[in-house]
Amino acid sequence: MKESAMLELTETMERLEAVAEALEQASERIAEQQVALAAEAQQSVGRIVATVATAREAELERRLAEAEQKIAELTAAAAPKVTGRVTLPGGMATMLAKQGVTLDVSGGFPSMEASAIDGALASLSIEQRIAVKSELLRAGLLG
Repeated sequence: MKESAMLELTETMERLEAVAEALEQASERIAEQQVALAAEAQQSVGRIVATVATAREAELERRLAEAEQKIAELTAAAAPKVTGRVTLPGGMATMLAKQGVTLDVSGGFPSMEASAIDGALASLSIEQRIAVKSELLRAGLLG
């Protein structure tokens, strides 16, 4: 009986070794599959991130184009428009007339260069010259 028990024990041990070897092989295959799945998942995540980044960039480009268009519209709206009658304060018109700058009879003023007006404004202080030139610019008369 001892021999039969030993034989049974040996057979059981051999079966256990075979099962252990099969488990090791299965474990190796699972580890390989896990590495392959991780690589595939990493690629998928990369594609998803790239898609999201591309969509975000497109949204930012669209918003930038809208902002640039709005800026252009506001700039155009803020540009000074001289239409119709242009008037100067009476004192300024008198001072320019005394210095030899002639005005049209119809009430319109010729466009004047800043350098041409400097001679007429030579008798004024620097602050007064700046004020006169600013007024002429606002009226659209200074080119």
